[in-house]
Amino acid sequence: MNKISSNSIFYKIYLYYNLYYRNKAYKKRASYSQDQEDLFINDYFKNLDNGFYLDIGCYHPIKYSNTALLYNRGWQGINIDMNQTSIDLFNILRKKDKNICAAISSSNKEVTQYIDHLYSPVNTIDKNFSQVISKRFKTKPFSEKNIFTNTFTEIVNKYEIQIIKIDFLNIDVEGHDYDVLKGIDLLKIKPKIICIEIDNHEKNLSNERIEKYLTKFNYKIIKRIGFNAFFEKNDLIS
Repeated sequence: MNKISSNSIFYKIYLYYNLYYRNKAYKKRASYSQDQEDLFINDYFKNLDNGFYLDIGCYHPIKYSNTALLYNRGWQGINIDMNQTSIDLFNILRKKDKNICAAISSSNKEVTQYIDHLYSPVNTIDKNFSQVISKRFKTKPFSEKNIFTNTFTEIVNKYEIQIIKIDFLNIDVEGHDYDVLKGIDLLKIKPKIICIEIDNHEKNLSNERIEKYLTKFNYKIIKRIGFNAFFEKNDLIS
């Protein structure tokens, strides 16, 4: 897979193989999320049929997806992932969405990407996270390459994205979640619900930085599912 050109017919066959054979994209499911987070999300927004989501660290259009169920209901949104293969999969199944290949952080800078393999849910730009995962699952050390990050605001300007509102924000970037959050202007973009990984993968402890940061913007935790916490904005006017 690593040696196949993204322009080759073999790569395109792989994409469709991944979607329709391995992940059976032709089948509608009651839940797509890893721990059924989407059932909670779907119920929370049960009266909103034309919502808008932002999914950073989207990984796959159906596998482990917290937004696939919403898309099936008629929602649209922006999906961002630093792995091009992920975005190529989204471009096949999520044609109504804006799908962008980019690494999001709190600033524009050069960083090291730690790669489990080309298309992996645990690829990251957080060194500690890569070491924890490698140790936990007894895998070989991650390979490395240098990439550049952008803030979400920079991505909006670069792609000339017109955002009226974001109802649901999903962040799952393997240990770099806090930095991604800091790169989003929450005074301008005010999601009703934010789903974000808040637990430390090594010790399973609450990530207090994220909770304290979101409290400043009038968000409070209303639900925990697996590694994720759901934050609801108390005051949508402020």
